[in-house]
Amino acid sequence: MLSKQEERVDVVIIGSGASGAAAAWSLAETRMKILCLEQGEWTKPNEYPSTTRDWEARHFTEFSISPNRRARKTDYPINDRNSPIAIANFNGVGGGTILYNAHFPRFHPSDFRVRTLDGVADDWPIDYETLEPYYDENDRMMGVSGLAGDPAYPPKLELMKPVPLGKAGQALGQGFNELGWHWWPSDAAVATEPYDGRAQCINLSACTSGCAQGAKASTDITYWPHAIRAGVELRTNARVSQILVDENDMATGVVYFDEEGIERFQPAEVVMLACNGVGTPRVLLNSTSNRFPDGLANRSGLVGKNLMFHPYSSIQGVFDRPLDGSHGPGVCIWSQEFYETDLSRGYVRGFTYEINRGRGPVGTAYTGVFSGRIPWGEDHHQHYRRMVQRMTGMVGICEDLPEETNTVTIDDEMVDSDGIPCPRIDYTLSENSRKMLDFSVERATEVLKAAGAYDILTEAPIAGGGWHLMGTARMGTDPERSVVNEWGRSHDVKNLFVIDGSLFVTSAGVNPTRTIGALALYVADSMKQRLATLFD
Repeated sequence: MLSKQEERVDVVIIGSGASGAAAAWSLAETRMKILCLEQGEWTKPNEYPSTTRDWEARHFTEFSISPNRRARKTDYPINDRNSPIAIANFNGVGGGTILYNAHFPRFHPSDFRVRTLDGVADDWPIDYETLEPYYDENDRMMGVSGLAGDPAYPPKLELMKPVPLGKAGQALGQGFNELGWHWWPSDAAVATEPYDGRAQCINLSACTSGCAQGAKASTDITYWPHAIRAGVELRTNARVSQILVDENDMATGVVYFDEEGIERFQPAEVVMLACNGVGTPRVLLNSTSNRFPDGLANRSGLVGKNLMFHPYSSIQGVFDRPLDGSHGPGVCIWSQEFYETDLSRGYVRGFTYEINRGRGPVGTAYTGVFSGRIPWGEDHHQHYRRMVQRMTGMVGICEDLPEETNTVTIDDEMVDSDGIPCPRIDYTLSENSRKMLDFSVERATEVLKAAGAYDILTEAPIAGGGWHLMGTARMGTDPERSVVNEWGRSHDVKNLFVIDGSLFVTSAGVNPTRTIGALALYVADSMKQRLATLFD
């Protein structure tokens, strides 16, 4: 028996990250009563690790990318033991944008036509041109820095100058030049000048554990101030356990636990899921009923299937001269030389190289000790000096093809602090991904050597690199082969929408956050255009 029923709202959005924030802001102009439920809390900038000297240590504990390591009350544990890649996420206002590195690429036009071009996976029901105005709108709201003219993309906005290349970017750029390969200054969700009330980057370095300066565009400081001023309510410490439906297959609202662990019911005319590619199928699969015994909106049987990660390779070089270390924003330059399919490489699709500056003093020591390059004993400091501020390199973001055997399901035993069953990940690295990872390591090694590195460190895949969670409630026009339609509405439940990375049909070879924001704006705009016939 629920202890309290809340006042009915027009729209309830579950999750406040890249998609939930964008949709809330966009829908606010309708003057509907909009509520966002976020299971985490507001994060205070003065509590970010970059405000303290132990910022690197805190990055591995309370600000770890792993919910299993953070283990906050606001987190839910994830059973990812049957996966070579562990899940990374963040639960709080802003979601994963709190801890992301702010590389901010767009999809390529070809990414929406993978089946047509390469005979694998499926084409999206929309194309680049459909999303282009929403990419632009999301760029303006988030504040993107970059340089126009990148030959990898159609023309796009140039709002702010790019982040400085620094010594690392210059060194790696020269390496790519030696080989005649593409590189370009990264598009970054980092303010390089004052923007929309946010201060510019001052090189705090700890981008992936929260930006205390406010230069990095997390949605708690971009979309949410505008959405709240427009009348949207954001309720924190509200963990949704399930969505209820009536006999007409219409969602009636959501059940959630508040900060005191009290179970409540929030009635709503429309329910929108923005919980990421693991959290969204978790809610749907936990929402069982006589109408939906296998999970809500799951008559296709595809909820939780086709999980895509982006397997990452890491290729780092040690140089004989000082570089930036960790100083400066993590983003730097990228290369999409190997982005499109070339079957002579032995695999289909491709990847992006993202060049990051380097590691902090503790991270350098950690890497050196565990790789055997920095021994304990009297030569310890001598070997450490050879590595500190002398490392830089890149990651290869490899496109992950959808496979129904890669899944999010509900674990038989694991529950969160409110007793809600938790997700289980079953994921196998495909042969195509393995070949792509190996190729990315080989080519990056050539770049680093051309740039002057004398020692190379590699990892592929990055074991803790499950940052990008996609594909588990895919969009499409065929209800037998997709969970939601071409504008995010469930085929089975006409007032239920999905707006996060679960929508993705394919993963492309780039970070998904910019596309997640654009998709959320597209779905919200599609709803606004259909308000009179939304449930038809």
